[in-house]
Amino acid sequence: MTEISLWRALGGVVRRDLRLSMRRKSDLLTTLFFFIIVVSLFPLGIGPDFGILRKIGPGVLWVAALLAAMLSLGRLFEQDLADGTLEQMALSPVPLGVLVVGKLLSHWLLAGLPITLLAPLLALQFDLPLPSIATLAAALALGTPVLSLVGAIGASLTLGLRSGGALASLLVLPLYVPVLIFGAGAVEAQAAGLSAAAHLSLLAAVLMVAAFFAPWATTAALRIALE
Repeated sequence: MTEISLWRALGGVVRRDLRLSMRRKSDLLTTLFFFIIVVSLFPLGIGPDFGILRKIGPGVLWVAALLAAMLSLGRLFEQDLADGTLEQMALSPVPLGVLVVGKLLSHWLLAGLPITLLAPLLALQFDLPLPSIATLAAALALGTPVLSLVGAIGASLTLGLRSGGALASLLVLPLYVPVLIFGAGAVEAQAAGLSAAAHLSLLAAVLMVAAFFAPWATTAALRIALE
């Protein structure tokens, strides 16, 4: 197939998933409300001690983003398996890996991007200074795609299994830990007056590795699940 056809196929998958998400707004809103509620409960529970809030804020925001990303993994491939779309994708003349990349991109647009945009507003509850909020946004922009990429591997490996969502969470949670450490560490370094460049560079490196390996691993796992 030509390069133009591949790009059209990829764009078609993204547009399809976005349209389906607009028809099932509850899935999207559940992830966002979960993120908002988890983040907002900490300032309410701790009270107006800004010293403590500034200290725990980066970690709370990142943990909430991680949990929200795991919550959204269930809808990544399950519906396509149930209605036969996944089999049609596997039989399509377009390589399955290209279609998987489209689904991963749409998942980030529906889960990771809204979290990245909401996080700076929610960070105001923790009295984080503007440089720290900017670093948080940059770290989430690099880290949330990794959550989608790595999460897709877990979702594809447990596809069709009973309690697959819980199993997928157990599989990907250890792989999320470096993203959590580097992401929260970047904001903490900025707040301490140090450079966050090292942490952001490590996040970018993790993103590059995940972007290279995750689509291939996800595609292989999906083919096994369809056999």
